[in-house]
This record gives sequence, structure tokens and C-alpha cells, in this order.
Amino acid sequence: MKYPEPLGEPIHKPLSGMEVRLEANRCLNCYDAPCMNACPTRIDVASFIAKIASGNLKGSARVIMDANPMGASCARVCPTEELCEGACVYNAAGDSPIRIGDLQRYAVDYAMNNDLTLFEPGPATGKRVAVVGGGPAGLSAARDLLRMGHAVTIFEAHDSLGGLNTYGIVPFRLDLHTALWEAEQVVRMGAAVRTHTRIGEDVPVEHLLRDFDAVVLACGMGSVPKLGIPGEDLEGVWDALDFIERAKLGKDTGTLGAHVAVIGAGNTAIDALTCSKRLLEREGVAGRVTCYYRRGEAQMTAYQFEYEFAKQEGIEFRFFSMPQRIIGTNGRVSGVEFIRTAFDANGGLEPVPGSAFVEHADTVISAIGQSRLLDTLAQFGIEHDGGVVRVDDRLQTTRPGVFAAGDCIFQKGMREAMVVEAAQQGKIAAQSIDAFLRVREVA
Repeated sequence: MKYPEPLGEPIHKPLSGMEVRLEANRCLNCYDAPCMNACPTRIDVASFIAKIASGNLKGSARVIMDANPMGASCARVCPTEELCEGACVYNAAGDSPIRIGDLQRYAVDYAMNNDLTLFEPGPATGKRVAVVGGGPAGLSAARDLLRMGHAVTIFEAHDSLGGLNTYGIVPFRLDLHTALWEAEQVVRMGAAVRTHTRIGEDVPVEHLLRDFDAVVLACGMGSVPKLGIPGEDLEGVWDALDFIERAKLGKDTGTLGAHVAVIGAGNTAIDALTCSKRLLEREGVAGRVTCYYRRGEAQMTAYQFEYEFAKQEGIEFRFFSMPQRIIGTNGRVSGVEFIRTAFDANGGLEPVPGSAFVEHADTVISAIGQSRLLDTLAQFGIEHDGGVVRVDDRLQTTRPGVFAAGDCIFQKGMREAMVVEAAQQGKIAAQSIDAFLRVREVA
């Protein structure tokens, strides 16, 4: 894949060698390891930091990637202040926490920049596993299944692996090279890959169930759903994921104009906002970019650090504003009509009578979540709740031999899913499949 021109400077610059040595030597190697326990993948933080301090960068990278197959991406996009760094004992002393995320990035970047091989496939078991979806959960499951000796085939709808890491996170947070390097580690271990392939369309589900001993559903979710208001088919109205993908791959996003309105307040909305702002700056346009959200600041699902970053980038926020219709002129967006909202006595949201207002907008980007892959789930014959796959504590679905991980099991209303959580779910799915296959073999 050709790497496009970057959209400005990365959010976080890597530490210098001196900064790394100073940070690594601050680690107290706490006996109860609060930082490790705060990480969903349980990276042995003290161990990888000690290896950095001793100069063993390959060993450090191996500790990280052993626990988290998405360790390079997570070093860049994890909300570390809520996880490992938030649990650092230095916080209680009123001191700054160890910069664990930056140290993790330093070690894994060493492996990436030196093209090191960290893991090998295990002895072949003769078992075949299909992984539906090549995003963080699917890649994590595939990596561990290969280490266990099972043959893996990844089915991916896009032309490259990585899922949202490759296509849905803005490049100044997570660059293409990093996302594709993580995927390449899995391919090098022997995973077969079928891109441009949709299960249920290009490959019948019954063939998948017939030809493989187990299946991992890591297909995530679909496109951004319709707003359900007049005017959303006008030129200049975007699905946020499609918009971010085109911008990240360096494809044409058209003329954004003087005002970009983004509907929604999750992490994808923040990415659409900041991406729009940087595109305008690159075009030399002194335009406005505004977030409109029907609820309040406290109800935002975006991480706090994402929200703060967006404000620093000059993004405007308008809360309690719900779109009613998109206004067009000659077939293109020219404005949006909103209505003010308020919480009622029961905590529900209701429009405020007589509060409608119109905002000029040249581009509208919808970032109100993602649709569910209901047709695919129906073909597998598994139970789900409105598209959220039902799984047990080992991530097995209601159909034996079919497991699920990642966004397809993500519950609506929760804080937005993290890459590190998807990685951990992929690991659990791999462990469960390995146990499932071994029990079947004995039986």
C-alpha cells in the first residue's frame, strides 16, 4: 500500500533516547503491579521497562507483543491515563506517572524499524480455523492460533488487513505503516488471507462451517447508520468512517468549504472533526469545524483526552443540538436545521419547543455510531441482541465451534471500545478455540 502524505504532525512524538532512559529508571517494579493489572491484556509492564533499561529492546518488544498482538497500535491510541498510567503509584504521591505508553512505543518501534521476527508458529495440529475480519480482534486471535499450531485463514472485506486501525483511525494518531506492520507479523507466521471477501456473499456461510474446524467472528460492525432526516442524500454529506478512510489513504474528499458540521460525539466523531480541521489547514482554508451533539458534555462517549485534543485543535462544540433536516442548494449541502434538546424528569431526551435554529454548513459528516451486520449473523444461525452477538465467558456463541470477539460483541451504550480490549478478546477466543479443538480430538 502506498503511504499518502501525512495530515500534519503526529499527536504524540516519540521519546528521545535520553528521555527513555530517564523514564525507564523511574520504574519502582511494584510488587502488586497496578499498571499491569490495569491493562486488559496484562502486559508485564515492569518486565518490559526493565529490559529497556538494560538495553534489551528486542526482549522488551517481545514481552509487550506476547501479551498484546496490537502492542504497536495500542502504544499510540490507548487511553493510558485511564489504564496503566492511571494506575501508576506515582499518581498517589502527586508526581507524574511513568510514561508507559511512550516506553512501549519505543520498544515496539525498535522491533518494527529493524524488521525483527518476534514469534514463530507452533507445531501443526492439522486443525483449520476461519477468522472473519482482519481487524484488531481477528488479528489477535489469528496470531495466537498460529502460535498454537492451528492453520488460519483470515477473510477480510477490505483490500488490506488492520480493520479500523488501518482505515478508521486518523493518521496523526495511528499511521498506516504501524497498522500494516502488525498485520504483516501475522501473515509472516503463515496465515492465509483472502481480501475483498465478504462472508455470506462471496463465500457462503455453510462452506465456512463445512471447511473449517472452528470460526472466529471478528467482523466488527457496518457503516454509520442513516440520520433518518430529510436531505442526507445531498452532495457533501458523509459517513464518518468513509470520510476518515479516504482522508487516511490520501483519496479525494472534495471541497469541504468554510464550515464542516459533524454529528455525534464519540471517538469516530472526534477523528472526523480533527481530520476535517487538518484538511482545511492543508488547503489553506480558515474554516470552522463544529461538533453537534444531542446530549450534553457529560454524556460524550469519546475519551477525555480525545475531547481535550479536539478543543486544542480549534474544534467548536455545540451540545443539546439535534439535527432535524439538512438543507441543500443546487443539490449540495448549504445548512442544517437543529432543535435544542433537554432532559426530561425521567432522564430522557426531548426537544425544546420553539428552539429550532439553522447553521450554515458546506459539509456534514455523520458519526452517530455503526450499524450491525444482521444479515451475516442470521446466516450463521447464532443468537444476538439487535446485532450484538451473544457469547459466554469463553466468547463462544450459541452455535458450537463459532466464537466471537471485537466490536460485534460490543454493547451499545458503553464507552467506546478500545483496541486493547479487542486484542484481549481475540486472545481469549484463540484460547477457547484451542481448548474446544483439543476436546473434540480426544472425544
